[in-house]
Amino acid sequence: MCGIVGVVGNPNATDILIQGLEKLEYRGYDSAGIFVTDDENGQLVKAVGRIADLAEKVGDKVAGTAGIGHTRWATHGKPSEDNAHPHTSQTGRFVLVHNGVIENYLQMKETYLSGHQLKGQTDTEIAVHLIGKFVEEDGLTVLDAFKKALHIIEGSYAFALIDSENPDTIYVAKNKSPLLIGLGQGYNMVCSDAMAMIRETNQYMEIHDQELVLVTKDSVEVQDYNGHTVEREAYTAELDLSDIGKGTYPFYMLKEIDEQPTVMRKLINTYADENGKMTVDPQIVKAVQEADRIYILAAGTSYNAGFASKAMLEALTDTPVELGVASEWGYNMPLLSKKPLFILLTQSGETADSRQVLVKANEMGIPSLTITNVPGSTLSREATYTMLLHAGPEIAVASTKAYTAQVAALAFLAKAVGEANSKQEALDFDLVHELSIVAQAIEATLSEKDLIAEKVQQLLSTTRNAFYIGRGIDYYVTMEAALKLKEISYIQCEGFAAGELKHGTISLIEDNTPVIALISTNEKIAAHTRGNIAEVVSRGANALVVVEEDLAREGDDIIVNKVHPFLTTIAMVIPTQLIAYYASLQRGLDVDKPRNLAKAVTVE
Repeated sequence: MCGIVGVVGNPNATDILIQGLEKLEYRGYDSAGIFVTDDENGQLVKAVGRIADLAEKVGDKVAGTAGIGHTRWATHGKPSEDNAHPHTSQTGRFVLVHNGVIENYLQMKETYLSGHQLKGQTDTEIAVHLIGKFVEEDGLTVLDAFKKALHIIEGSYAFALIDSENPDTIYVAKNKSPLLIGLGQGYNMVCSDAMAMIRETNQYMEIHDQELVLVTKDSVEVQDYNGHTVEREAYTAELDLSDIGKGTYPFYMLKEIDEQPTVMRKLINTYADENGKMTVDPQIVKAVQEADRIYILAAGTSYNAGFASKAMLEALTDTPVELGVASEWGYNMPLLSKKPLFILLTQSGETADSRQVLVKANEMGIPSLTITNVPGSTLSREATYTMLLHAGPEIAVASTKAYTAQVAALAFLAKAVGEANSKQEALDFDLVHELSIVAQAIEATLSEKDLIAEKVQQLLSTTRNAFYIGRGIDYYVTMEAALKLKEISYIQCEGFAAGELKHGTISLIEDNTPVIALISTNEKIAAHTRGNIAEVVSRGANALVVVEEDLAREGDDIIVNKVHPFLTTIAMVIPTQLIAYYASLQRGLDVDKPRNLAKAVTVE
């Protein structure tokens, strides 16, 4: 959510900012804006809606050599041009963009800004007014004013500030929100995601919490809040601009669904050698071996992936696994075992709720493993260990390939630990072979898109609500399936353990209520689920059955190729991803950018 871009020292600043914001559209936003200056004249343009709306307002008359831009996801104040970033100080001299949430903004306003006229309702506007006051009313230098403000401001933030009277420097600082410096030839950039500036450079410099950076066209100076210089090497971002485009696909989500067989094969090449031997970092394996309990902390889709992997992890590692909602554990951590290991599951590596848990874990000396798709991300840097998903950029807000990659990555970890413990079940589990079968099963499901689209049209075209049901590991898949459907089609949907329906929820079943049942695992559990299907059908429900091929019966709707039981949660989720996709598409919605949602949730 929320994106920051900035550039100094390039005559094509406007184009760089606009294309950078376009690359950040996937994060979710409701308004956008840019400020561009040519050393003499600064121009501020803001718009509610898409980047295309902003670009149309910018036209070809806004030009300069330096500037900052922003996509906003509303926290304080409704989406409007007044609340959109960039924001200006009282006199208009200072221009600021900000990601995050300032917790003490009202106290700042009451203490320092008596008589100041504010245009909107944002915490960001108060911050830039504060900096302007320190310079123009109190006589501080810009740098000293910025430092003073940073010592006062509490909360999460990534700031990029321009002094329109001296726009050859962008002042940057961060705390808990991601921000990077992009290094160009004769110019430099600021961005909240390397993807924003990958057209310009693959060389980036990390900024750590409570660091301030002075960015000019030919220098980058990092210092702490007390003014001490910090030495920092650049790193090369492992991104390919061609990976970011949709190609011939109408939506990123469909492209990313189709990429999942390739992701499975990438993980095989990453975490196994040519003989099928696991190549997971031995230090990570040792950390799991030494733990008496594994705690998986996550949010949203990653949380569901943790549940989908729980049984497999326990079976192969002989270690109990507990799941925690990161936003709850950050402030309400339960009683832990004697030797815990925290696994942070996160697509972006920037999830604020998960980071709050990691900060506490580090304070308590608890070893941690981040499993993420983004190398160099905050959670990756701050955890004890990291495993990468190698899924490639995921642009659609609704996560698909990151979910299946997380389950597969945990399978490699579980097998590696099981082998190290000489557990026979792990030794007998040929993960490379079985994951290759999974890739083929995914491809088989993807070949049935027309069938799935037809089933969706019949079942979900006009409904306001729906249910997913399943038992055992199928129940865990229903949690993710329901999340996918409701987040992009806006159909109210819940995933339930099938046997729980009769304990209350079946009262919601009425004529034509869609119920999608998932069936895998074994005959006994399948028989129970079919009994639950009969219960809802007898009360008027329209049922759709997604079933593994060895358990299929005549009349079942979507058949999934059989895979190893440990990996069923990967194969069974694919048709549910397509169900969500077609439900959204057939309703004429923006599949990739559902309302109110953000790709990377960087505020708590």
